[in-house]
Amino acid sequence: MAVAACDYASASVRVAIIDDHDVVHAGIEAWCASADPPITVAGSFYNPRQYFARYPTIPNEEVDVLLFELQIDGRRPDWETLAALCDAGQRVIVYSHMCSDEVILTSMEIGALTYLAKSEGQHHLVAAVHSALSAETYAGPRMAKALINDNTLGRTKLSEREKEVLVAWFQTESKELVGERLFIAPTTVRTHLQRARAKYAAAGRPARTKSALLARAIEDGILSLGDL
Repeated sequence: MAVAACDYASASVRVAIIDDHDVVHAGIEAWCASADPPITVAGSFYNPRQYFARYPTIPNEEVDVLLFELQIDGRRPDWETLAALCDAGQRVIVYSHMCSDEVILTSMEIGALTYLAKSEGQHHLVAAVHSALSAETYAGPRMAKALINDNTLGRTKLSEREKEVLVAWFQTESKELVGERLFIAPTTVRTHLQRARAKYAAAGRPARTKSALLARAIEDGILSLGDL
């Protein structure tokens, strides 16, 4: 599977990091400092509690992309925090030492925009961050392998929130009306729609237009013509 192409913006991307290892923070900061276009580290946190204390509103105006270690302090994967971030519309790249297909696919199903294994290095991290600014999925080698393995089963998994936003969008005339119905901001609606498109594209079933996305939703049983 080809790595997603990126149309990089000239403005600096602002990232935050949640990881429990100093060496990861130092490495990411060094890579970001040499990135072109530039990437600014807006904040470094050692656990989700610190992040939420600094940024109680999600998403916020200071962080464009969040790099998130799924397993902090050797505990089980923190699916709850990942879901809370993604459901709120935060662009999340899971950047973890865990690299099983199941963990990667579950993260994507919950709503992560991209999953990178820490072994994949500077080039992939920088490219993934730049892609995430436009809510585009970047498929590094490990994520691509997991998606290919999963695609043999014909599965494209959207989160429940993404499905809810899709249905509301097809039933209304604008993202603003979707936001009013679901009590979320239009920018959050846009993020969920972009993420849904990214997942379809990553699975080899692109849906660049509203009509194409509707066709995919009907194919997957998310809604029927009678729901429109």
